[in-house]
Amino acid sequence: MRNKTLRILGAFLLMGAGIGMSAAQDRPKETKSEVRPADDQTPTDPTAPDPVESKDRPALQKRNPRYLVRSSDILQISFPVTPEFDQLVTVQPDGYISLHGAGDLYVEGKSVPEIIELLKAAYAKILHEPVIDILLKDFEKPYFIVGGQVTRPGKYDLRGDTTVTEAVQIAGGFTEKSKHSKVVIYRRVSEGWVEVKELDVKKMLAKNDLNEDIHLHPGDMIYVPQNGISKIKSFLPSTGLGMSMPF
Repeated sequence: MRNKTLRILGAFLLMGAGIGMSAAQDRPKETKSEVRPADDQTPTDPTAPDPVESKDRPALQKRNPRYLVRSSDILQISFPVTPEFDQLVTVQPDGYISLHGAGDLYVEGKSVPEIIELLKAAYAKILHEPVIDILLKDFEKPYFIVGGQVTRPGKYDLRGDTTVTEAVQIAGGFTEKSKHSKVVIYRRVSEGWVEVKELDVKKMLAKNDLNEDIHLHPGDMIYVPQNGISKIKSFLPSTGLGMSMPF
């Protein structure tokens, strides 16, 4: 009787073990989640910048950036140790300069220190550790542009510290058609990116408060739009009645 009871108990234990193994096999396996980019299917580095955001985000401006050479600029290149190589060169429309004994060199869009390093590399083939200095003899002067409803729209030299209201006065001031509550300033901050700011000059002048007046950077463009009333004035009926419209 005892042996029979042990055999029945053993059978139940085997059945329980089999059911447990079957349940373990049916349970889905636990996996680690891993996010991969859709293009290359490589693991994502959480510290790396988003490639899309990096592409679309404008580059930060450098503080006190160096002047970048442009076509028609004139460079005085001096060799203190070997003055026979001294030369005056003009940046051609294609961005190249022609050098004595060193061929052509592309310099457009580069600063003077960068050009000096390029010249040292070019002349290292014929001179031992060349010493080179560069002086900008002629270059594009800093400027700003004023357009829209001003008396004399155009391009003006930027001489010293100039604000938007001062620039408008340099351009002859607002016309009767100007909407000087919505003056727009365009400023290029990087390749392909332009910063746009709106300035309420009318409010500033009415309050005699120029604290918000914007100081210009070289290349800034100011645009004064036309006010609403002047756009429809030619279509208004000519009557002896007084008429006023907000704008």
